[in-house]
Amino acid sequence: MSERASEPSASGKPFVEGERILLVDSKGRQYLVTLDAAGEFHTHTGVVPHTELLGKEEGATVRSTTGARYTAMRPTLSDFVLRMPRGAQVIYPKDLGPILMMADIAPGVRVLEAGVGSGALSMTMVRVGAIVTGYEIREEFAERALANVRMFLGEEAMERYRVEIRDVYEGIDERGLDRIVLDLPEPWQVVKHAAVALRPGGILLAYTPSIMQAARFRETLEDSDFELPQTLEVLQRTWHVEGQAVRPDHRMVAHTGFLTSARLLGPVPGGLKTSRLT
Repeated sequence: MSERASEPSASGKPFVEGERILLVDSKGRQYLVTLDAAGEFHTHTGVVPHTELLGKEEGATVRSTTGARYTAMRPTLSDFVLRMPRGAQVIYPKDLGPILMMADIAPGVRVLEAGVGSGALSMTMVRVGAIVTGYEIREEFAERALANVRMFLGEEAMERYRVEIRDVYEGIDERGLDRIVLDLPEPWQVVKHAAVALRPGGILLAYTPSIMQAARFRETLEDSDFELPQTLEVLQRTWHVEGQAVRPDHRMVAHTGFLTSARLLGPVPGGLKTSRLT
């Protein structure tokens, strides 16, 4: 395994053994490949020995045994999230960006993530400099998330990422957290724990596939010390642009989940919550 994975700082350096790269064929089809000196990339268009790629720089073009052309490059975070090994459904790129904004994830921010799944959100937050602790009840998911984060960001990033096998519904040990991000079926069960674990002004965010889950979460927030709640859904539509033929694509990435966030503002004197912002 190389000492550095497919992270942005590796750009401009030769490909090394153990690195994940993206091969793009002449039709734009993309393949995520792990380089191995003894390995080969096989498709119906022939074979490309990995030795043809090792030592090459990003943007290099190679040909298969039948002459098919492939361009080699390092995967973006979006590329990797959509093609990485999975144990659970991932949060898609169209939601990862808005989560960073809604939860205000930034360098040095201390985040508790509950329900790490395959690690897509984990690597997104760690990549921007956050210090992330994950709670995950399934050991195989935790191991997959750790492997994927290490695979994409490299060993150095693991200093800011750890995962514990535990149930966040039963409580949170950390205190003074800046952010709590949830991807689990019943986020409302975490509100009481989050109110203790977050610092004043901290942000709680939940990703929920169902609007009924989001509504139940919002109801629980109403009876808590959290304020400024908002719920949104992100829809993504690409366009077909070819000469004079310009139109929306026939298919779009519509519903994936709802994002709900709120901020912990602390107890209200006299217990009248509505008086806080009026």
